[in-house]
Amino acid sequence: MPNIEDLLLTIVTPLVNHPDEIQLNIVDGDEFLEYHLLLHPDDVGRVIGKGGRVANAIRTILYSVRVAGPKRVRLVIEREEL
Repeated sequence: MPNIEDLLLTIVTPLVNHPDEIQLNIVDGDEFLEYHLLLHPDDVGRVIGKGGRVANAIRTILYSVRVAGPKRVRLVIEREEL
């Protein structure tokens, strides 16, 4: 089984200015395995990118990874409240 958590952190960590404040929470739902990426407010725009291009590229990579079972992967990008 691929480790999606490591893959996501490997992609996102070089993009942000506050890598020590990255939090990743996994929510196991009925249809989806949701990865909630909680970022410093200054880093959210860097990870989403202009027009959402960076976020879409990250999602394309994550969604292409095959996971065991019928569930699909979903990425949710959030900002932490200061």
